[in-house]
Amino acid sequence: MKKENTMRQKIRNTIIFIVFLSFPVILNYFSPYISMNGAFEGIISGSLLLFGILFVSSLLIGRAFCGWTCPVGCFQDICARINNKRRPKHHWIKYLVWTPWFIFIVFGFVRAGGIKKIHPLYMTENGISVSDPMQFVTYFTVLFVFLILALAAGRHAFCHYGCWIAPFMIFGRKTRNAIGWHSLQLQANPESCIDCKTCTKNCPMSIDVWHQVKTADMEHGDCILCGQCADNCKQGVIGYAFGSRKSSQKN
Repeated sequence: MKKENTMRQKIRNTIIFIVFLSFPVILNYFSPYISMNGAFEGIISGSLLLFGILFVSSLLIGRAFCGWTCPVGCFQDICARINNKRRPKHHWIKYLVWTPWFIFIVFGFVRAGGIKKIHPLYMTENGISVSDPMQFVTYFTVLFVFLILALAAGRHAFCHYGCWIAPFMIFGRKTRNAIGWHSLQLQANPESCIDCKTCTKNCPMSIDVWHQVKTADMEHGDCILCGQCADNCKQGVIGYAFGSRKSSQKN
């Protein structure tokens, strides 16, 4: 592994851990309840703003948010030290969570007579999500749910089965690919691959990266651009690139 690649993962882990430590402060910006509650009052809350920003950002950087700055992703990395089993199937389950929730948000705005105002600090008036003992009960309950899911279903289980944020970025990626925009993505050179499958073993999202490399198509809806496949490959087969999906396919 190249020294600069090792440093890249150290930087990524430092960033994501700092964000995780700030989770009690920023929790409300990830809240599905606050987004929906605001919608029924005609208010675009801070969490709904964030989801919109993540959709737009995914047009340029895919799901890099998940790999580099998601506090829940960091917590799941910790849980993976207990249960690191791969769970690559049934990713569609998260849409059973996202679809009715998003429909309720749209219905809420319709019932409220449309968007009336944008309020980033809606239900977070002091700017801190967890500011009293009862809110800490909610916070630790949320973490406990993430923990149980990870222990029961393995590596990054919440990302696969319960995340209501991921679909925004997945749809953004699909939009980007359909339009053909240039964006941050992974690129592979299959000719240099020695079939050690280290990339697949190190993928936190349980993607069969080796198969992606052999087909010279690194596009995958679950890829969070964490770079662990690239930084653990001693042959330097995988790397970051900025271009269209078509241009990233090396023949």
